[in-house]
Amino acid sequence: MKLDVLLGLQWGDEGKGKIVDVLASKYNVIARFQGGPNAGHTLEFNDIKHVLHTIPSGVFRADTINIIGNGVVIDPVIFMEEIEELLEMNIDIKKNLFISKRAHLILPSHRILDAASEAAKGKTKIGSTLKGIGPTYMDKTGRNGLRIGDIINPGFEEKYNFLTNKHKDILKQYNFDYNLEDYENNWFKGIELIKSFKLIESEHEINQYLKDDKLILAEGAQGTLLDIDFGSYPFVTSSNTTCAGACTGLGVAPNKIGNVIGIFKAYCTRVGSGPFPTELENIEGETLRKQGHEFGATTGRPRRCGWLDLPALKYSVMLNGITELVITKADVLTGFDTIKVCTHYKLNGSKIDYLPYEVNDQLEPVFKEFKGWKEDISKINSFDKLPKEFIEYLKYIENEVNVPIKVISVGPNRNETIIL
Repeated sequence: MKLDVLLGLQWGDEGKGKIVDVLASKYNVIARFQGGPNAGHTLEFNDIKHVLHTIPSGVFRADTINIIGNGVVIDPVIFMEEIEELLEMNIDIKKNLFISKRAHLILPSHRILDAASEAAKGKTKIGSTLKGIGPTYMDKTGRNGLRIGDIINPGFEEKYNFLTNKHKDILKQYNFDYNLEDYENNWFKGIELIKSFKLIESEHEINQYLKDDKLILAEGAQGTLLDIDFGSYPFVTSSNTTCAGACTGLGVAPNKIGNVIGIFKAYCTRVGSGPFPTELENIEGETLRKQGHEFGATTGRPRRCGWLDLPALKYSVMLNGITELVITKADVLTGFDTIKVCTHYKLNGSKIDYLPYEVNDQLEPVFKEFKGWKEDISKINSFDKLPKEFIEYLKYIENEVNVPIKVISVGPNRNETIIL
């Protein structure tokens, strides 16, 4: 048996949470493989809207096992808040949520370091969510980090104090006021809660599930264009958001990867700083933001909006080996007289059809126009009932990227989905 991977192909916020929830009934196991509470996966069903930050999006399926993998970083306070909200919904969370002992912990001082570092950058700030993600991954690669497995071993508090004191020494370089104690109290409460869950050696468990022919879906966070290696550096996240990240973030071999499902919006959005070639800083961009309710699920920040970028989408498809596509928020395009797609860029007088090493203001998008549609598509449940203009738009994208679109999301709710 092979493991399927689902991930975002843009700058995050593609609607991964909803799609995982829709597809979860097909799988025995859903596993997060990177990122942390900087993710915000939104699910809507039965008139309930819920945002998950650390916990996999299969948690609302009673028979699905959910694993937080070794590549994830965990903030015990945010984890505790998520658990409390799920308990209010009568979700028996301890039965089907397992946590890798190798996952790293976000310390209170990591959050402060994140905020201090971002404040010091001034106009050059990268748009961090200020959740402590970057400093935690820095300690991980610097071999200083604390892991989930450490919390059940002797000497944990000594390790915690050592690392926190090291962070305090670093913070002396910044002119930054902070109060550690208030957050620490809840942090240790969160640690006690984590201890009550099943802490596993996830790499062994997941590979055993594969031997037992269990169906596993690896759930990515953020998006390909935020990958630490292949994203728009330095305006990226601190982990590998590509398919390769599923191998290192769960402990599975490359030859164990099956289908790779890529999710993209019918247009583009980005939160925070960084290049965005097709950004619309006009009434069209504002309309996309308003109709798409484009505000960050984690930060609440308004998202920057623009037309679909095909060179960037092709780049993401190439990097991940995408086998099938999911298009989301198609309903948001309803009402536009004209819809545009970036097919190429102009760079220094030349026309290119790929995403270059440096994406800057000199990169000018070249657009192809499509006729829009007026019909409300959010209640349509079959492909042949979709407006012909939308079908033309879909077929063009499929032909350009040479990968089939298998799922069309026409609204935020679980049942507003067309599966082909």
